[in-house]
Amino acid sequence: MPVIMGTAGHIDHGKTTLIKALTGIDCDRLSEEKKRGITIELGFAFLDLGEGDRLGIVDVPGHEKFVKNMVAGAAGVDFVILVIAADEGIMPQTREHLEICQLLGVTTGLVALTKTDMVDAEWLEMVEDEVASYLEPTFLSGAPVIPVSAHTGAGLEELKDALRTLISEFSPRRRSDLFRLPVDRVFTMKGHGTVVTGTMVSGSISVGDDVTLYPGGVGSKVRGLQSHGETVDTAQAGRRTAVNLAGLEVDDIRRGDVLARPGTLFPTNVWDIELTVLESSHLPLKHRKEIHFHHGAREVLARIHLLDRDELKPGETAICQARFTEPLAGVYDDRIVLRSFSPLRAFAGGRIVGPVGHKVKRFSDRVEQMKLLADDRPEVVAATQLELAGPDGVDFAELLTMTNLESKGLEKTLGVLGGQQKAVLFDKETRRYAGGELVESLADGLLEFLADFHRKDSMKPGVQRGELASSWGRGLPPKLFHHVLEKLLKKGDVVAEQEVIKLKDHKVSLASDQEKVREIIQAAYREGGTTPPNLKDVLASLGMDFKAASGVFRVLQDQGEIVRVSGDMYYQCAALDGIKQKVLAFFEEKEEMSAPDFKDLTGLSRKYLIPVLEYFDKEKLTVRVGDVRRLRKRS
Repeated sequence: MPVIMGTAGHIDHGKTTLIKALTGIDCDRLSEEKKRGITIELGFAFLDLGEGDRLGIVDVPGHEKFVKNMVAGAAGVDFVILVIAADEGIMPQTREHLEICQLLGVTTGLVALTKTDMVDAEWLEMVEDEVASYLEPTFLSGAPVIPVSAHTGAGLEELKDALRTLISEFSPRRRSDLFRLPVDRVFTMKGHGTVVTGTMVSGSISVGDDVTLYPGGVGSKVRGLQSHGETVDTAQAGRRTAVNLAGLEVDDIRRGDVLARPGTLFPTNVWDIELTVLESSHLPLKHRKEIHFHHGAREVLARIHLLDRDELKPGETAICQARFTEPLAGVYDDRIVLRSFSPLRAFAGGRIVGPVGHKVKRFSDRVEQMKLLADDRPEVVAATQLELAGPDGVDFAELLTMTNLESKGLEKTLGVLGGQQKAVLFDKETRRYAGGELVESLADGLLEFLADFHRKDSMKPGVQRGELASSWGRGLPPKLFHHVLEKLLKKGDVVAEQEVIKLKDHKVSLASDQEKVREIIQAAYREGGTTPPNLKDVLASLGMDFKAASGVFRVLQDQGEIVRVSGDMYYQCAALDGIKQKVLAFFEEKEEMSAPDFKDLTGLSRKYLIPVLEYFDKEKLTVRVGDVRRLRKRS
């Protein structure tokens, strides 16, 4: 598997000289670097170790003024070679570089003790003891310490052997399905156009693939690839890679942009992070402190919002939020480094736990829930991300960045969570999920809404589906509203009668005074039969206007006692059904019925005749053809 080694160490301890002695490649390519004799920018090389093993190398500057460049280079390395000059020993940038590597999650490496030709054996032994003692509490505790001299060549073969051993025992974890290349160099190559380089942290890329530069979202196509100095058709993660991009100018790209496939990253101005302040830091991190924020090859200004405290003391770890002045694109578990303004040094770091930051109030229960994002179990992380996302939910592509799981692993995890009712797929078309607890809470809220609706207006049979969506469901994704409602309908807690939604046990009920009104109205229309009374006369007998009596009229309609035929004209349902049966009997003998035929059939006057005929047309019993009616099913 391809592996990237990064250098670390104090200025003038011989990092670049050592790499040149090992590989024959001079990483100082700038004229200013050669003039001043110090490394300013990142340098790159590779070392053939035999048997097909080719080690990619990122050489970083050691001067304290260029630590930001060091962080950009170290962000993509798998292990580190800490370079310490034998004539000087541990120095300030030795300490800071080692702390940065620790913050970036580097867990292994070795030590090259350089310039051994400048000290005697006794001094060298003393420095070796000093180095071993200093490294004891770090991730390089027990790591090989190889004395070397780039000038004489002493120890170089032993160093190569140590590198072979380390690589043979080292297996970095990299995702195969999410191509990402943080850009650390942009330049124009004559005859080719714009080229970006970086350490590919995951996935693979091929010539002809469509790519996007994040966070800007600028699209391009891969025209050509080089990896470790060789032209290739496909490049794999863990290698230094140069990508020739079509249709872009150098000014379109910045160091720190991330090259990835379209629709795979989701830039935002807020990240949830798990942050640790170094024990060596002299001061605590205060709430809302502005700092230099490093992620990959990008450096931006950010404010750190502490969520469960007012300060984070040296040695402490907490979940907090980083808020940026410009959007960044990250993935769960990416490492980050914080540097203070004064003094300008790395003092804290950690990892992203929410690459799409969540809305949260300080000292709320939600903060306690966010702490679960730091859990190592994929099911816990995925379930928590869904719950924190709220009713908007999260689609599958977003979850890939919010969990850092590969596609198959995420599908398996969502399957487990689905079986536990902790993940709900509410939109199959876009593969959008919501948290199971959230969906249960919404279902309970809908039941409460309907119960309250029935209490306030017991004469209404329920709520129209559309009205329910625009009132209780306002702000919810339509498909989530539909999912919650269908869930309750399936369980039987809620009943749908055509477009009316109600609780299963709800029955329309009238108050005692309304029952009296109901009896009077029923009697009036029952006595009227096929010639029902005028609505005004009915209301006059009640001493009410229609607004006051409308609830009772609605109940009688819902219960099938009366039916509104036209305008103010209501019929007793039984009487109207009697007319309907006569019409059906008529059409058993004849195909057409005129208005006079209908009058002879029913004895109705024109006041009732025309409204009833038009009502039957509207109800699709009959259809008007010219001046006659036909039975619709025959037509």
